[in-house]
Amino acid sequence: MIQDLFRSLNKVLLGKERAVRLLLDALLAGGHVLIEDVPGTGKTSLAKSLAVGLGADFSRVQFTPDLLPGDITGGAIYKANTGDFELRKGPVFTEILLADEINRASPRTQSALLEAMEEKQVSLEGSAHALSPLFMVIATQNPVEFHGVYPLPEAQMDRFLIRFSIGYPSEQTELDILRFKASMLSDSILVPKMVLQMQEEVLKVHVDEALELYIVNLVMATRSHKALRLAASPRAGVSILKMAKANAYLDQRNYVTPEDIQYVLVPSLAHRIFAVESGLGLSEAIVEEIRKSVKIPV
Repeated sequence: MIQDLFRSLNKVLLGKERAVRLLLDALLAGGHVLIEDVPGTGKTSLAKSLAVGLGADFSRVQFTPDLLPGDITGGAIYKANTGDFELRKGPVFTEILLADEINRASPRTQSALLEAMEEKQVSLEGSAHALSPLFMVIATQNPVEFHGVYPLPEAQMDRFLIRFSIGYPSEQTELDILRFKASMLSDSILVPKMVLQMQEEVLKVHVDEALELYIVNLVMATRSHKALRLAASPRAGVSILKMAKANAYLDQRNYVTPEDIQYVLVPSLAHRIFAVESGLGLSEAIVEEIRKSVKIPV
């Protein structure tokens, strides 16, 4: 059924099989996704269609400079007729949350998602409120070169399991879009309970000790790279492992191969490292350089 969802989402986002696959890998791994791209490439359509395909609750928050943390998490509302405060939950209390253009909001508002993303709970009025076990954030952001954006803090970037770009379509795909060959999902293929079961199965995918060491070596290579001012944390290795297991599971295998690790390496690692110099695609280029330099286990 996850393969059925994969095929259906490919009809929504034409010609972007890798982006769809990475999104499903992140879903199976139980992580959050950051999609960085220019407006109009299908980010919002992909997120909405995923929620429909899962039969999951969906909320969308448009991040703007005047958005406040309470607009996301909710809070106590004073009721004039009773003189009491009523707790109202914000849009974060859902299963799939689309945080649209997340870097247009202030860092204070961005940080309102940190607890929800890490702990799957929200603290309101001194009490912790649990979120859905399926809770997943799909955030979109405009490139940092755009006007009116606030770069995400390093700590929040590290909470995203992966970051990727969709990119512009090919000539043929653009023609198909013009001819209305793309379609939004209208019916669910899975239910949240099934996804949670799949996530448990992903955890059981076997990883050879040599491949675990390979992941460690890839992460440690960032810590000696002279072009980086901030290397990858231990969470990076855990994220690569989760994504590699999910990628194997999506291929209906119960074991991880070196190819799984290499497939998910850039989207799992590039957003967790920060170069001394700034430049579009520089982190991705450094990860590719590291990938080529670290020996693949036989």
